[in-house]
Amino acid sequence: MLRIAVPNKGSLSAPAMTMLHEAGYPIRTDAKELVLIDEQNQIEFFYLRPRDIAVYVGSGRLDVGITGRDLLIDSAAAAEEILPLGFARSTFYFAGEPGAATSVSDLAGASIATSYPGIVAKYLAEHGVQPGQIVRLDGAVETSLRLGVAHVIADVVETGTTLARLGLTTIGEPIMTSEAVVIRPHAPRPGADEANQRFVRRLRSVQVARDFVMIDYDVPEAALDQAVEITPGLESPTVAPLHREGWLAVRALVPTGQTQPVMDALEAIGARAILATPIRAFRH
Repeated sequence: MLRIAVPNKGSLSAPAMTMLHEAGYPIRTDAKELVLIDEQNQIEFFYLRPRDIAVYVGSGRLDVGITGRDLLIDSAAAAEEILPLGFARSTFYFAGEPGAATSVSDLAGASIATSYPGIVAKYLAEHGVQPGQIVRLDGAVETSLRLGVAHVIADVVETGTTLARLGLTTIGEPIMTSEAVVIRPHAPRPGADEANQRFVRRLRSVQVARDFVMIDYDVPEAALDQAVEITPGLESPTVAPLHREGWLAVRALVPTGQTQPVMDALEAIGARAILATPIRAFRH
């Protein structure tokens, strides 16, 4: 059986389970359930703390995991990212009181509080900066500045509202951007590769299904070239003659965000019976 780690709580958990459900896998109904066996797909799902997933996968005990890129890098586990999932996005910055520093080079000798010491140490080393101390804290690291535990912090910044309310500003460029990712060990278990690829293909099909809708419409034959320009599809639209002479039926995939503008453009060239349908899965 393929062994897959799923986040058991936090911002990664619900979106991950929604994606798994859309990919045709069962999900747990009891929050206390630690292991779910999917006999049909020959998979064991292990519900683990997001921060621990990279460690388990890197050890080879588990074949695949869903976690955050930030947690993967911070863990320094022997695991690698194989598919970005596009949810739970975040950006990491250094931050401090105004005037504390203006660039990463100013952090030499400084005490830095963070919940992600691995990320911070790696970033500073890459920039040739030697900090005075990296203080690992869980929770609201901003308090460390008020209590004098650190000179600056390194943390997730979404809108900057929280920093502004505390009178803090970001320092330099972002440390990194993160999102949910699928990971596997550097050295996959023998025989697991094919099952891994099948799992990844299913998740990719969900991503594509979310990104596109199916457009069906009828169009005068004389306007077909214009219609195809508006809805080229991924490779080419499907075109079939209608019983009504001089008219054609067209079907094509369209990016979800462009659905209404595309329908407007089709209507303008004389298309009729324009229908947009969500898709649940897609293989290309």
